Amino acid sequence: MGSVQVTLQQRSKMATSGLGLLARRFSTSVRCNKLVQTPVQVYGLGGSYASALYSAASKEKSLDSVEKDLKSVKQLWEKDIKFRDFFADPTENARRKKTAFESVVKKNGYSKVTQNLFDTMADNGRLNKLTEVINLYMELMSAHRGEIICKVTVAKPLDASTSKQLQTILEGFLQKGQKLYLETEVDPSLVGGMTVTIGDKFIDMSLKSKIKLYTDILKSAAI
Repeated sequence: MGSVQVTLQQRSKMATSGLGLLARRFSTSVRCNKLVQTPVQVYGLGGSYASALYSAASKEKSLDSVEKDLKSVKQLWEKDIKFRDFFADPTENARRKKTAFESVVKKNGYSKVTQNLFDTMADNGRLNKLTEVINLYMELMSAHRGEIICKVTVAKPLDASTSKQLQTILEGFLQKGQKLYLETEVDPSLVGGMTVTIGDKFIDMSLKSKIKLYTDILKSAAI
């Protein structure tokens, strides 16, 4: 048991050390090696990059400017197929990618912290993870502002009155100082009702799930 605990501690230290190294690479100057704690935890490789970026941007007092940069890059990534394919191609030379990104940075006036993110991801062959890193950084920034992201999926668009009522109900679950950031999505396959994801909680109130439940019950009874 003791050896397992030691191994877990070693892994934790290695992970923290790795994040610290990433954060230093993103920074524009030599600063305290201590990582800035993120407002929420994000996971996976993309989460490591996003957390390190948040720490570096926080130390450089450029959280908002980096967020603005990444939103701009995300728009390019989604709208320009050639741009996306070039940087997502794992066989493309990393040096060419870095040079190309430098021109994008210069053209759009992005911060040095943002440039360092691109350079590091290009060096490590991880630019195919760029949109994931951007989305996770946005999640960290929402939490930083006290926003609670709530995603509501409905079978058909809500009218203004129902949407307002729903927002009021959901705001009742928030703690003092928190703000609701509501995202709505339409999925006709739900048939009716809705699904709600707020923070780490998921509630399925769709007619689709009820139909499946009743169908499973009937199938079980028929056996």
